[in-house]
Amino acid sequence: MASKMKKVLVLPGDNIGPEIIAEAVKVLNKVNQQFDLGIVLDYAHLGGAALDAVGEPCPQETLDKARASDAILLGAVGGPQWDNVERHLRPEKGLLTIRSKLELFGNLRPAIMYPQLAHASSLKPEFVSGLDILIVRELVGGIYFGEPRGIRILENGEREGYNTYKYSESEILRIGRMAFEAAMVRGKRLCSVDKSNVLEATMLWREVMNELAADYPEVELSHMYVDNAAMQLVMRPKQFDVIVTGNMFGDILSDTAAMLTGSIGMLPSASLDKKGGGMYEPCHGSAPDIAGQGVANPLATILSVAMMLRYSLDAADAADAIEKAVSDVLDQGLRTGDIYTDGMTRVGTVAMGDAVVAAL
Repeated sequence: MASKMKKVLVLPGDNIGPEIIAEAVKVLNKVNQQFDLGIVLDYAHLGGAALDAVGEPCPQETLDKARASDAILLGAVGGPQWDNVERHLRPEKGLLTIRSKLELFGNLRPAIMYPQLAHASSLKPEFVSGLDILIVRELVGGIYFGEPRGIRILENGEREGYNTYKYSESEILRIGRMAFEAAMVRGKRLCSVDKSNVLEATMLWREVMNELAADYPEVELSHMYVDNAAMQLVMRPKQFDVIVTGNMFGDILSDTAAMLTGSIGMLPSASLDKKGGGMYEPCHGSAPDIAGQGVANPLATILSVAMMLRYSLDAADAADAIEKAVSDVLDQGLRTGDIYTDGMTRVGTVAMGDAVVAAL
């Protein structure tokens, strides 16, 4: 018998969200049985699905269930069908709310090149072969959450949009420590990305990172402006080990890094609180253009399950098994449309999920 029941809240979300979540749940159920993990699943709404069901994108019931869970598995939220709702009701507001309310401040986004997919990258294989980057993104501060914000009418009648970019020392310290700790168990190289030549908030960011480095003498800390970092990611991506940056820069750079690996459909993510609990989701969006067609790639969501098992549920063996199963399936030549190349076998969402379960 498993020693302790573990509660996982599943939030399927919108558009392709339910499709990819269904395959991830099949894989989770398989390892739950194989490794006697004692995992119990519950479900709730978030995003557009919640808006349609109860009239708000992040219902209190969802937050209550999330707080009572050991980990959360999320599909994807949003889509054009909700473009015309009021800003505070948009599906993405639900995602920002649950991140903020649960204090999921640290977003881990690995960009790993599976050797089987080196030819699917937009860069030449020699630039990306062996790529293994971890981006640590601050997730509940910065310009996405800063106040005041809004759209106002100036004295001359012109409209003006405004946002506030700010970070406190404590916010920088906690994400910095997460990044340094991650670097310690990897290649011991950390690159902090900012725009300290023009933004005071990131001047402080750089100062605090330098002060924090004294606690981690084994880690080589470097700094890079965000515009240069974007250029370096597509010019010499393998120079990076761990990257730490703020919310907006991390949003942009992690999507750039994702495409280096061949498809954003391959990349998982973890959003963690200070106790190691967290929400796990693929890096990609809800892909409304392919929703309902059964062609979405579920591997990023399946790999998010592996991250969940490793970081929040103390089941590293099960996580390793899932990651090996994904690699084995790629060895078999199975590909969804986003990673398909000539000579491979094109499969749909369900078939890919079934293949991973079979490989387990």
